[in-house]
Amino acid sequence: MAEKKVAKKVAKKVAKVAKKVVKKGDAYKCSVCGLGITVNEACGCIETCDIVCCEKPMKPKKRS
Repeated sequence: MAEKKVAKKVAKKVAKVAKKVVKKGDAYKCSVCGLGITVNEACGCIETCDIVCCEKPMKPKKRS
């Protein structure tokens, strides 16, 4: 019974991670120095990958 609850929690976490997938064309900007990047090729990792600059994760840049 406890195994089913753990499996459900893991499935929910995986679903949340899947929503945060970095895609080709996504843009990010550093909130410290202002450096901007655009993703040319997605890595395909299962887990979330953080793009880090100035020792802080970069934030998605709003598309114009």
